[in-house]
Amino acid sequence: MINTKTPVSVLGLGLMGHALAETLLTAGHPTTVWNRTASKADRLVEAGATLADSAEAAVKASQLVIICVTDPAAVRAVLDQLDGALDDTVLINLTSGPSSAATEFADWAEQHGPDFLDGAILASPEMIGTADTTIVYSGSRAAFDRNAETLGRLGVATHVGDDHRQAALLEMAGLGLMWGALNGYLHGAALIRAAGVDAATFAPLAAATLRAVADWLPGYAKQIDDGEFPPLDGTLDTHLAAMHHLLAESETLGLNLELPRYVTSVAERGAAEDKGQQGYAVLIDQFGG
Repeated sequence: MINTKTPVSVLGLGLMGHALAETLLTAGHPTTVWNRTASKADRLVEAGATLADSAEAAVKASQLVIICVTDPAAVRAVLDQLDGALDDTVLINLTSGPSSAATEFADWAEQHGPDFLDGAILASPEMIGTADTTIVYSGSRAAFDRNAETLGRLGVATHVGDDHRQAALLEMAGLGLMWGALNGYLHGAALIRAAGVDAATFAPLAAATLRAVADWLPGYAKQIDDGEFPPLDGTLDTHLAAMHHLLAESETLGLNLELPRYVTSVAERGAAEDKGQQGYAVLIDQFGG
């Protein structure tokens, strides 16, 4: 029986690249792999993948090529190995990096022929291939549409715009949100630990708080886009009063005060601009350039 599924080449077999290749292989796609350290492909080859002896050979083996390596410098190193026309290739970069790298790689693709998509994986390796995984893509909509079924095997595939920078911008924004939330949780856990309370006691409340905050985000987004900031969940002044309570509690318990001081200082700057009776999202201007 002829395999009609799209052949795919995956360059880079770290934890994420290996998960991508394994998922495609399990889904029945003829899968060619390449990695600078060839032994990382052993398990995939045993499962039926083809190991290419060079990045160029891997790229020429398939019309759909996914690069997922350490960083943009590693992507450049891979691209430097490629030679010849790639007019029939769709090249997808799923390596994490800033939007400037996406622009650089899109320019490279324009010079060398392939359709190019930049992408961002909003999940960890063990989640690849599940409905809990979202991967956003930006760049050629036609290239995305032609390969949407294949990309959908890796997770929920979403095209976010023709501008190649958009996926990377969304990834960077998401990382900032993730670390902001995690640092807030760790500060809260440090606070209750200083009072002799286990972090496990705080975890369910923290999760419930994050769910409540997540429900506010669509309303905040509309306020930011509209430039109007009615106080939906409380005025900025109300938030600021609570911040002072947190700062005082942190100081009493001997915690590092950098995070609550920073959070409070941002709100104080907004209040000093006569924005205290507006909604919390008015602080968007404190983060803008």
